[in-house]
Amino acid sequence: MKLLTGLVFCSLVLGVSSRDWFSFLGEAYDGARDMWRAYSDMREANYINSDKYFHARGNYDAAQRGPGGAWAAEVISLFSAELQ
Repeated sequence: MKLLTGLVFCSLVLGVSSRDWFSFLGEAYDGARDMWRAYSDMREANYINSDKYFHARGNYDAAQRGPGGAWAAEVISLFSAELQ
């Protein structure tokens, strides 16, 4: 868990070094919201083997937000893969 926290912190610092903190954090928040919306839609659809579609849709929507959204999608994907 400490390794994951360290990786998240380092990737945040490296991702933000070239951009404004507030815009990056705003994009990350919106990207996390996109991922949550895709997860909620997946739960509502309740269709067998639809998880890959909704995960890909959430990643795509989050990445369209910019570098902050792409970072949030990557971190959420890594964390959810670690839980499984």
